[in-house]
Amino acid sequence: MKAAVVGPEGLRVSEVETPRPAPEEILVRVRAASLNRADLGVAAGQQHGTIGGAGTIPGLEWAGEVAEVGAEARGFRVGDRVMCTGAGGYADYAVCDAGRACVIPSGMSFETATTLPIALQTMHDALITNARLEPGESVLVQGASSGVGIMALQIARWRGAQVVIGTSTNPERREKLKAFGATVALDSREAAWPEQVREATGGKGVDVVIDQVSGALMNGNLQAAAVLGRIVNVGRLGGNRGEIDFDLHASKRIRYIGVTNRTRSIAELRAITAKVRADLWAGVEANTFSLPIDSRFKLDAVIDALAHMRKNQHMGKIILLM
Repeated sequence: MKAAVVGPEGLRVSEVETPRPAPEEILVRVRAASLNRADLGVAAGQQHGTIGGAGTIPGLEWAGEVAEVGAEARGFRVGDRVMCTGAGGYADYAVCDAGRACVIPSGMSFETATTLPIALQTMHDALITNARLEPGESVLVQGASSGVGIMALQIARWRGAQVVIGTSTNPERREKLKAFGATVALDSREAAWPEQVREATGGKGVDVVIDQVSGALMNGNLQAAAVLGRIVNVGRLGGNRGEIDFDLHASKRIRYIGVTNRTRSIAELRAITAKVRADLWAGVEANTFSLPIDSRFKLDAVIDALAHMRKNQHMGKIILLM
């Protein structure tokens, strides 16, 4: 099969042996795969949790048809259309733990399906499991024009949030956020953005901050948060370190929560997928949750696709077609 493989000279599209599924896995004929920020590091030979190093095939999410079912895998048959998370999606075939795969709703394309799994899982875990968002509360999404950020806006509205604030430093992308559920769109480079958040919430501050930027924004998040607010650290595109006003953190009694899939067990990842099915699947089937496709590339052009992501000028998802 054809696959994008990390080697001594970087990422190259090569012919490799088709994988075989373990007992609890399914083998999927990949039709479309999505790019995610972590793929940039993996493609450069870096480690991402248990994934990485020479011989690695990047690709954390993909969609396609089940080609083979492991002896102990349940709930799938050959020919089923599925969306998957795992590793190795930049290839003609990829294996997926059956507990991390979902059947694609009728009428949904492979291109649409590949954009959804990681965003749904990440933001269910952040907004519902960890932030415990309640109807009527308010939400701030830092870095809202990314795929997972756009999904956060939509899930927040789905859960009944009344004020949903999204940030983007790009004016064109910021203007588009309201189409995906943002009631307010702000530029986090403006010094007054925490005050603008408080104004949008009647002076209270937001109940939940979903932070995909971190770095220098940490103290601004504390200023923008309400007393008893929750800040969930999902990403650190703006830097891994920054100052923190510990007194403000304590005086507001804010819960600061870090999340990542890199240190989760397969059982934990299966549980997240099961929660998505239980809590959000009606919205998936109704096309309530959708992510814009920024651009499409063939697998042979994977280097160009990753370069496009590295520029950070896209909105929504970049996908590979097999």
